[in-house]
Amino acid sequence: MDFKGEWKKLLLIAGLFLASFYLPVGAQRFDSALLESLHLVRWYAREHVLLCLVPAFFIAGAIAVFVSQASVMKYLGAGANKVLAYGVASVSGSVLAVCSCTVLPLFAGIYKMGAGLGPAAAFLYAGPAINVLAIVMTARILGVEIGIARAVGAVVFSIVIGVLMHLLFRKEETARAAGQIALPAPVVKRPLWNNALYFASMVGILVFANWARSGDIRAIFLCCPDGLTAYKVEGTLVSRTAETVTIADTGGKVQTLPADLMQGVEEVQKNSVYELIYRSRWALVLALLAAFAYMVRAWFSRDELREWVAATWGFAKQILPLLLIGVFVAGFLLGRPGPGYEGLIPARWIDAALGGNSLRANFFASFAGAFMYFATLTEVPIVQGLMGAGMGKGPALALLLAGPALSLPSILVIRAVVGTRKTLVFVLLVVLMATISGMIFGAV
Repeated sequence: MDFKGEWKKLLLIAGLFLASFYLPVGAQRFDSALLESLHLVRWYAREHVLLCLVPAFFIAGAIAVFVSQASVMKYLGAGANKVLAYGVASVSGSVLAVCSCTVLPLFAGIYKMGAGLGPAAAFLYAGPAINVLAIVMTARILGVEIGIARAVGAVVFSIVIGVLMHLLFRKEETARAAGQIALPAPVVKRPLWNNALYFASMVGILVFANWARSGDIRAIFLCCPDGLTAYKVEGTLVSRTAETVTIADTGGKVQTLPADLMQGVEEVQKNSVYELIYRSRWALVLALLAAFAYMVRAWFSRDELREWVAATWGFAKQILPLLLIGVFVAGFLLGRPGPGYEGLIPARWIDAALGGNSLRANFFASFAGAFMYFATLTEVPIVQGLMGAGMGKGPALALLLAGPALSLPSILVIRAVVGTRKTLVFVLLVVLMATISGMIFGAV
C-alpha cells in the first residue's frame, strides 16, 4: 500500500470536511457573494456564450483545420519576420475588437497551429485592448489625453509584451519551432480566396451579431454612498423625480435607480451608419449565414467538416468550463456590475486603494484590473465614476491598460493553453507595464 498517497487523500478529505463544517452559510456577506456569483454566471451565459463564444469556437476550429501550419508559421511563427509577425498580430487583434474571453479560442487556435509565443501573446493582448471604439469612447468621455495615452500604450504593450515573452522563453520556442519545421507541407485543397471568404463570413457573423445598440442618453451611477464603483445605464429616459431615475436600457429592461447616486446624464451622439447597421444587424447575420452555409456545402468535403466540428468541440471542452468557473469565482469575490452588487470583497476596500497617483494606487489598479472581468466598453464608465470620486489619472490609465486585456476567467484558460509559467509571466508583464505607464502618465 502507498501510505504517502493515502495520507494525501486523507488530508484532502479532512480539508474538505473542515471547509464544509465551517462553511459560513447564513452570513450576509457570504450569502450575498454566492448569489452575486450565480447572477454573474447567468448573465455571462446569456450575453456572451451563444453570440460571442460559440462563433469564436467555430473560427478557432476552422483555424486548426483549414489554415495550413506553413501559413501560420510564415507570418506568425518563431522564424517569421519580426516586424511582419508583430504587425499582423496587433492589427488582427484590433480588427476583431473582442473581449478578453472571446479572443481566447482564437489565441489557442493560432498558437496550436504554430504561431510563435511572442506574436501569439501580442495577439492575445491586442484583441481586447486595442479596441478602436473603446479608445474613441475613452477620449470622448475621459478626455483626449487619456484616450491618446490608452491608444499608444495598448499598441506599444502588445508589441513589447510579445517580444519579452519571446525572449524569456526563447529556448523553448526554438525547440518548438524546430519540431514544426520537420512537418510535411500541407496539400492545397482550394484557392486562397475560398478560405478568405469562409473566414470573413464567420468573423462578420461574430461582429454583427454582437453589434450593440446606442441609446438616447447615458447615465452614470455610483454603486453605493461610501464606494466608488461606477455603473453605466444607456437607453431612453422614462421618468425622473427627486428620488428616482427610470431608464429603459438598450436591452429593453426598465431600471429604476436612486437619483442621489446619479453622477450625470449625457446625450448619446448617434452615428447614422452605426444605427443603420444596428437596425439591419440580423438581416446581415442571416445573409452571412446563408453565404456561409453555401460555402460549407460547396467547398468542403464531409471528412473536412467532421474534422472541423471535432476541433471546435475540442476548444469548447477545454475553454468553456474554465471560463464559467472563472466567472463564478470573479462574481463571488467582486460581485457584478451595478449599484449595490458586492461580492465577498467590499467595494470600499478597492475604492480606498485607488485614490491619488501613488505607486500603490497604480499597482493596485493594474492588479485588480488583471483579475476583474470587464465586458466590452464597460471599463470606460467604471473608470469615469472612479475618477469622479477621487481616482488619479495614473491609476485610471493603468486600469484601462490591464483591465480589458485580462480577467480571472481568461487567466485560467491561458494557463491551460501555454502552461503555468508562461501564464504567470504574461500576467506579471501586463501588471508591471500598466503600473509603470500609470506612474509616468500620472507624473506628467
